[in-house]
Amino acid sequence: MASDKETHQGYRGEALELLKRFNIRVWSEVNIQTTRGHFEGKVLPRSENDDDKHLVLKIPTGYNVGIDTDTIKDMEETGFEKAEYKIPEQEFPYSEELPNVKLFGTGGTIASRLDYRTGAVIPAFSPGELYGAVPELADVCNLTTEKVFAVFSENMGPSQYIQLAQAIGKEIENGIQGIIIGHGTDTLHHTASALTFMVQNSPVPIILVGSQRSSDRPSSDAALNLIHSAYAAGHSDIAEVMVCMFGPTSDEYGFLHRGTRVRKMHSSYRSTFRTIGDIPLATVTKDQVNPIKNDYKPRRNDRQVRILPYFEEKVTILYYYPNMQPDIIDALVDLGYKGIVIAGTGLGHVNKPVYPALKRAVDKGVHVYMTVQTLWGFVHMFVYDTGRDLMDLGVIPAENMLPEVAYIKLGWALGQTTDREEVKKLMLTPINDEITQKEPYNGYLIYQGGVPEVEAFIRKHHK
Repeated sequence: MASDKETHQGYRGEALELLKRFNIRVWSEVNIQTTRGHFEGKVLPRSENDDDKHLVLKIPTGYNVGIDTDTIKDMEETGFEKAEYKIPEQEFPYSEELPNVKLFGTGGTIASRLDYRTGAVIPAFSPGELYGAVPELADVCNLTTEKVFAVFSENMGPSQYIQLAQAIGKEIENGIQGIIIGHGTDTLHHTASALTFMVQNSPVPIILVGSQRSSDRPSSDAALNLIHSAYAAGHSDIAEVMVCMFGPTSDEYGFLHRGTRVRKMHSSYRSTFRTIGDIPLATVTKDQVNPIKNDYKPRRNDRQVRILPYFEEKVTILYYYPNMQPDIIDALVDLGYKGIVIAGTGLGHVNKPVYPALKRAVDKGVHVYMTVQTLWGFVHMFVYDTGRDLMDLGVIPAENMLPEVAYIKLGWALGQTTDREEVKKLMLTPINDEITQKEPYNGYLIYQGGVPEVEAFIRKHHK
């Protein structure tokens, strides 16, 4: 006979008493009548640390909902099938006809299972686990994996960037034909920038990939992103640091974004990553890469690569806002910061009260660069007196670098030298389109719902 612990996994208090009263087991299919309406679905285990006033139900759409126990009037069990949240593992097949691709893990859960008892997402990572979760990978490449570290993406930083760059260099020297980096999406674009500067002249594609929605959700983008990134790493002719994520919100194709011009633009959409101030490098499907730009760096057969793993951690971004006080800048100088990137208003402006603090910072050797909050467009500090005054103080315009990219590049540059002219040369010499000569006419398109022509386009192309 099953114990209470097995039958009512994780439930306690009011929720446990409710399950017992209606003779409901975890994993049961149920109909529930509540004061808020009728629900049906599968009762899921409860995390051990959660409250005792909710039942967790996986509804037919695949999403999980919590139902307040105080609202439940009646429950009926209609079926029972215990779910085993275990990713099947099979030996990853090898084919001499397919390219060899290496997947580095950083802690992102590109394929995973959810442990409902603890609420933890458990990643699939070995080739066998990934093959069991996404068998289509075997048609794309010969995959090997290595867990470099396991951190949430918000905990990624300079030490991880450096370790990744060095690991990539070794794999390229050993003859790998493509590299994938599984990464959490929140700071994926920061890491893409860092690797663009730290891993230069790569002969093979380096693809960063993540997922917006976990693998247990029916709308998960994990498997398709992984297939797309594997195909791009093994077969694409584009040998750059790129981000591979959903293109449109549907499953039609993915985008390959250049590592210095990409940004996460939505907290939850699968199509969150967008190329800013330019257009994506290519689209990618399960069996094809279609370049959009033709100025990319092509794949080569040699093993030559430059690894430049440098970073000065005392660098920051200041997002300017009206009435910013000068003591913020003074404090950064007193704390020993060596570089400041400002995300200024308009063409690159801040208020006059901070001018003396900026002058003190520059005089004390702090390197100050200006970017724009608008994200699209260039810094133009010579148009108005404000900009010209700031340049006279020693603030340097960073052209059309994105603020996050300028922060990463300044940290990378100051990791090599503190000489003002040398840092300026490193900052303003483009490595891979972090600065462009101009933005293409179609590099700034924001679709706004409700606009007649946009609504007509949506109805015509996405029904």
